[in-house]
Parts: sequence; structure tokens; C-alpha cells
Amino acid sequence: MKVSGDNKLIVEAARLGSRKAFGLLVEHHQEAVRRFFLSQTLGNQALSDDLAQETFVKAWTHMGQFRGASSVRTWLLRIAYNVLYDYHRGFRPTEDLTSPQTRARAEAAPEAGLLIDLKEALAVLNASERLCVTLQLMEGESIEHIADITGLNEGTVKSQLSRGKQKLAEWLRKNGYERE
Repeated sequence: MKVSGDNKLIVEAARLGSRKAFGLLVEHHQEAVRRFFLSQTLGNQALSDDLAQETFVKAWTHMGQFRGASSVRTWLLRIAYNVLYDYHRGFRPTEDLTSPQTRARAEAAPEAGLLIDLKEALAVLNASERLCVTLQLMEGESIEHIADITGLNEGTVKSQLSRGKQKLAEWLRKNGYERE
């Protein structure tokens, strides 16, 4: 589905209240929104699903505000960013990655160990760095789109990316992920 197709669907859904068109948009973009939240919540699946659901509810109730100035994906990720921001204002801590229970689960399933390492690596970043790094590296967003999504200026996005990538590289080196 092309961006222009997405725009037509969202406009149809906004103007006509078409649940079917909106359902197609959700189907097309839910993976990206959930992936965004998984990276921001350090892998907390239940919280990510809750935040994604809230994002799509807000998108449905605010569809009339979509003007087509950006892609539907950028618009939805901006809503997701706002949902995340609202969540952090009432911050609740995520799972303790160093707990014995978490470590025991990692030892029982080796691939889970890699996931925990990824969560720990992302945890060394501040929220803004994690947001920019995951939008670029996991979602493939450009600096311009990251600025649109976050409301940060492009220079700030670039500095957050640079600092975040440096911190990740340092954590990876310290934890046995040597570059070959």
C-alpha cells in the first residue's frame, strides 16, 4: 500500500467515518507502532500493546485533524510519541532487567538473552536518544521525519542520534559484542 493510498484511506475514514477504511490503516501500520513502543518500553509487550491500542483510539477520534502534510505513518508515529509522552508524565517503572527472575528466563531460552542484552543496551540511552535511535535504526525514518514525529529540530535529532549511537557502541563493546 503506497503512502498516497494511505492518505486516501485516512481521508475516507475521517470524512465518512468508515471503520473498514480505518481498520485497513490499523492493519497496515500496527506493526510499526507496536515495534516503536516495544523499543521505547524496553520490550514490555503488555505495555506496548496498551500504548499501541491507545494510539489507534486517539487516531480514530482525531482523524479529522489529518491534513495530508505528512505520511499516515508519520502522523501515527507522532500520535504514538504523544501517547508515550503522556505515559511518561505518569511514569511507572518497567521490568527490572537485572532481576534474578529475568536472568533465569534468559538462561532458559538463549535467544531471550540476546533480547535482554538489547533491552539493557537501549536502557543506557536517555528517552530522547532512545526515541531518535530506534526511529532511525529500527523504523528506518529519516532525520526529517524523526523531527516531524518528535517535534525536535533536525539539529537536535542529529545530536541525539550521535550521542545515542556512541553510548550503544560503548555498551556493546563493554559487553562482549566486539566488531570483527
